[in-house]
Amino acid sequence: MDFETLTLDIDGVRTVVKAIGAGPAVLALHGAATIEGNDWARGLADRFRVYLPHHPGFGDSDPAPHLTGMQDMIVHNLRLAAALGLDRPHLVGHSMGGWMAAEMAVVAGERFGKLVLNAPAGLNPPDHPATDLAAIGPEALPGYLAHNVDVALRYFPGGSHCPPLEEFLAARGKEGDALQNVLKVHGFGHPNLGRWLSRIPNNTLVVWGELDRLLPASQAPIWAERIPNARTLIVPGVGHFAMQEDPKTVTAIGDFLAA
Repeated sequence: MDFETLTLDIDGVRTVVKAIGAGPAVLALHGAATIEGNDWARGLADRFRVYLPHHPGFGDSDPAPHLTGMQDMIVHNLRLAAALGLDRPHLVGHSMGGWMAAEMAVVAGERFGKLVLNAPAGLNPPDHPATDLAAIGPEALPGYLAHNVDVALRYFPGGSHCPPLEEFLAARGKEGDALQNVLKVHGFGHPNLGRWLSRIPNNTLVVWGELDRLLPASQAPIWAERIPNARTLIVPGVGHFAMQEDPKTVTAIGDFLAA
């Protein structure tokens, strides 16, 4: 089964969405880069129609330097869901995309079905701090993305899932600029996010790789305690790329969405 490519104009921003599968709609939001691609979504495609938008300035979507801060991204994605004609799609987000999905559910949870937060960023509990990305050298980064570093290395130069070096570097530069726009207002999280989570009405699954070195799994109970209808899934033996390291993670997400 191949991915389709959809192109939409969202308030003047050319936005590319990859789509695969058939069934109830799932809107899946990527993290602070598109480095790991979309192949994980094949594990849901036999039961769901999965839409994977590239955020403005990421992947194949056009840059949008006027979008500064997560709140602009929330509005963009709500407009996108409407433009796709999605009726209460399930909402899935990984890392920065998990933070994005959580804020979308805070302000418009009634427009979505179930919610999956996969190692979400954004909460920043002081006793369970995230790793400072700026302190990680590029050579060390794969070891922070996956416990089995060979899985992460697939997506870096020389790896089986990596484009030619020029394309890889251009993509990282483009996405780095877009990320700085997202972080311009409040950095990697809104200071009031923890207070807002109680507004989320959706049945929620908080997923975390047990050995995540970027965002510690010790954050998972904090998210689950603050979201009224939430439960956790800690995936043993994997890191930040839980879905790529252990495909059973995707199966478990699909089971939750289908139940």
